Amino acid sequence: MTAQPQDFISVGAPLPEKNLRAIRAALVVPEDREAFDAGLKAVLDDVRVSLDLGALNTFVHRWWISACDTAKDPEGRRQMHVRAQQALAGEPVPQGRSWREILAARGIDV
Repeated sequence: MTAQPQDFISVGAPLPEKNLRAIRAALVVPEDREAFDAGLKAVLDDVRVSLDLGALNTFVHRWWISACDTAKDPEGRRQMHVRAQQALAGEPVPQGRSWREILAARGIDV
């Protein structure tokens, strides 16, 4: 299953176009932009050797999803990176709601 544009629609946050320039511009969190740049270099190196654009298409789709997430909730994206850095440093990370609680709030009984 792949994410679809309607999965990311939020009021006042237009979706970025699905191209490299628009995706990179939408990545306002420095960690995302750095990872995008490094990943793009790696995928382009791979494409030069393999001559297979499938890897580039996958890269664009994956980062488009992240760009849509950023457009929807840039502060949430920043906080995700803060929590990841805390976890990698061995610091305690505050826990959010469980997936059962989230589903229950959406009216889905599990």
